[in-house]
Amino acid sequence: MIDKTAIIHPSAQIAEDAIIGPYVVIGENVKIGSKTRVIANAFIEHATIGERCTISPFATIGSEPQDLGYKGEPTCVVIGDDTIIKENVTVHRGAACGDNTTRVGNKCLLMAGSHVAHNCVVEDQVIMANLATLGGHVHVETGAFLGGMTVFHQNVRIGSMAIVSGFSASRQDILPFTKNDGRPAVARGLNVIAMKRRGIPLETRTAINRAFKLLISPEYNTSQAIAKIREELPMNEYIEKMLNFVETSKRGVSLKSHKNALEGGMDD
Repeated sequence: MIDKTAIIHPSAQIAEDAIIGPYVVIGENVKIGSKTRVIANAFIEHATIGERCTISPFATIGSEPQDLGYKGEPTCVVIGDDTIIKENVTVHRGAACGDNTTRVGNKCLLMAGSHVAHNCVVEDQVIMANLATLGGHVHVETGAFLGGMTVFHQNVRIGSMAIVSGFSASRQDILPFTKNDGRPAVARGLNVIAMKRRGIPLETRTAINRAFKLLISPEYNTSQAIAKIREELPMNEYIEKMLNFVETSKRGVSLKSHKNALEGGMDD
């Protein structure tokens, strides 16, 4: 159903059972999937949106990136299935680099006023609370939770199942499976609740916690800590992911900036 007041570009491809509300503007190069709702006053262009999504009033998807080097090249936004985008969210299309695309995955929730900049990759089941802001080329892995008014520098990575508390900020990568807080945000412990919800058993969580404690220990630099983890701990896919995340970081991982970081750990 398309409201008679909506403005639809002739090139737009809209599923027959999608709902387009009053005063929506849909520009060129847009595809909207089955059962997706676009509520009043939303604006979409240069975007592919999956099935069963909700686009709330005054959300803006696919507008030009905030990149002074952008010269109108053909770029886009791709949004997966079952994602909810709330009021006043902005998701900018890619700048002319990489694959020219900004991506948001399946079953994400982008709360009111949050911002996804050009060429970001937001994987599945990510939650961005109100006014959370991603600079360009940020990569957010599956299941991360970004608190309200959090801010992330361009090119930062945010690891799987990490949680960052409200009003935090980071210029460095956020370690997977951890709880983070501060300006700059620092890992304070493991996000045990998220790991439990995803069925990670206690024995595995305990091993991850031992690896985390070594990474933040003042007794070792990062290379020494990684070597000690590989030598002494029973490895599993989560520890391997954590170590690979650190070893491949280009911006560094924020681990030891606060004296009380060692107070964190498992909540079991």
